[in-house]
Amino acid sequence: MVNWHSRAGAAALCGAGAARAGRARTVDTVDGVDDANNVDIGTGRAGWAEPVGGPAEPVSDMAERIPDVRALSSGLARAGYLADEPLATALFLAVRMGQPILLEGEPGVGKTEAAKALAAVLDTPLVRLQCYEGIAAAEALYEWNYPRQLLSIRLAEATGGTLHDADLFSEDYLLARPLLAALDHRGPRPAVLLIDEVDRADDEFEAFLFELLAESAVTIPELGTRKAALPPITILTSNRTRDLHDALKRRCLYHWISYPDTGRVAAIIRRRVPATAGHLANQVAESVRSLRGLDLTKPPGVAEAISWATALHVIGVDELTAATAEQTMSAVLKYSEDGDVVRRAGLAAVVGERGRA
Repeated sequence: MVNWHSRAGAAALCGAGAARAGRARTVDTVDGVDDANNVDIGTGRAGWAEPVGGPAEPVSDMAERIPDVRALSSGLARAGYLADEPLATALFLAVRMGQPILLEGEPGVGKTEAAKALAAVLDTPLVRLQCYEGIAAAEALYEWNYPRQLLSIRLAEATGGTLHDADLFSEDYLLARPLLAALDHRGPRPAVLLIDEVDRADDEFEAFLFELLAESAVTIPELGTRKAALPPITILTSNRTRDLHDALKRRCLYHWISYPDTGRVAAIIRRRVPATAGHLANQVAESVRSLRGLDLTKPPGVAEAISWATALHVIGVDELTAATAEQTMSAVLKYSEDGDVVRRAGLAAVVGERGRA
């Protein structure tokens, strides 16, 4: 039993809490809001997983919702994501086998969007953990609500009460971060857990993920092991800036997303920017293919093609020319050096204007 009848007791709590949970830092969920008191589960469906109050019944209509690869592919298309058959098959296996999947590919080919679209198809929350260099387990899993703990201590001091460790380190004071939020989601269908750009994290964080990926469980020292009643559908993405550990890959299905052909890029543009005329979508897709053939620091991907088409629509043009390309180059190129390379190659040649003359 710990007596918290003094300011020294409050200081002890801060020290103990810091030792338990490490640095307090917000984890960027990008699609939602992650502040000191809440993790908002992003796209997929409105609402937030219910608080943990006991094991949930693992009720799911997954087999009826996506009975085969074709059904999933059609659902992804309705959600605005055009997946080829190999990718649709890989995602289908991840859902139906309950196994994590690692999606690798160049930046901008649609790895993150695949997870968002899958959550929409399944009508289930998307929980996103954005990895970065130096991310720690405590930032991705949970932390303790220190202000609330200190208020409880002050209240105990004022009323002459006594607090135990277990009183302060309990569910009431636990703040779920993305990984724990995905495990604690109670259905009716599993959450989609997106661990984005895992290659930006370090080896220690990869090792921390092993238990989560293999067992759909994590260990909280004060509360024990938490195992998911509905294991999340886990999607990891990597831009392959470094090699991931073999032990991580062994726990996952794997799929490499290549840059799509020009026809598919044009179809994606038309789907994502409906106001873009079909002819302009084809021009943008062809021009991006030409840009990717140059020696650029950052070759444009599908995301840049969509951004370029959107920019052209916003300024009110329906024909891609050298002049309109120069106006909107900021939407597709991210380095000034790349702009110089393109201008030396000739914007008219890049956008095919000479061939149309």
